Amino acid sequence: MSNHLGENLKLLCSHYRSIAEVCRKLSLNRAQFNKYLSGQSHPTAYNLKRIGDFFGVEGYELGLPPDQFATLIGARSSDTPQRNARDPITALFEPLRAQAGNLSRYCGYYFEYANCMSVPGHIVLSLVHLREDNGQFLFERQERQEQSAAGQAEDWTRCRYLGAAYYLQDRLFLIDYESLTLNEMSQTILIPSFKSRITRLNGLKTGVSSGDRRMPASTRVVWEYLGPEINRVSAYRQVMLYGPEDPRIDQDIRDRLSGAEIRHGLLEVE
Repeated sequence: MSNHLGENLKLLCSHYRSIAEVCRKLSLNRAQFNKYLSGQSHPTAYNLKRIGDFFGVEGYELGLPPDQFATLIGARSSDTPQRNARDPITALFEPLRAQAGNLSRYCGYYFEYANCMSVPGHIVLSLVHLREDNGQFLFERQERQEQSAAGQAEDWTRCRYLGAAYYLQDRLFLIDYESLTLNEMSQTILIPSFKSRITRLNGLKTGVSSGDRRMPASTRVVWEYLGPEINRVSAYRQVMLYGPEDPRIDQDIRDRLSGAEIRHGLLEVE
């Protein structure tokens, strides 16, 4: 870990009310955390992962030069390897890429709202970044769920999905995989907005519940446009599981998701 860790941590902590709040949520000793900030010591691999999961970044990213790190948390650059034209999967999707329309007007950041597949009755809010890379459209989706009411770092389950997006027959098709565990894929289909200003997009998500039975499931989904550039740390703080009556979820979102109860083993929507 480079000597840039302390400065990058200070930048992340500046998005919270105090360092004490960060330490409390992370369940880390304040004196020890101060040593991380001053560069006197570096966190163990275990604590580094906890810190990264809390702020929504990878452990190695905390060691980047401060100017690169500041850019990263404002707008994550591409981390997808350059595609190899000889790869058979790449060749398989080549005709689809040639047929797909331009998604440039939809690029930017979104909050994704969906009925939680593993906790029925709750709404999960994720942070999505749709971007263009060398003429193709890729996206990253960050998801975080608390496993207990304490809300401390060790109680969170974090998921990071990476995927590709295609615009076909007036629909947005998005397919992704969970990049941290590599154990699941999901698909989302969105109905585009033909208005001059993009606000909220409706659609359908299919995937697999994270419960013990790992049953296929589907739910309606809503994407709320945030803008081409955002404060990622501030937005990531809102990424969590919300209760059925939480006032932070407005009525319009609830109306759009209503009538979309999780249907295990069934992929169509009534």
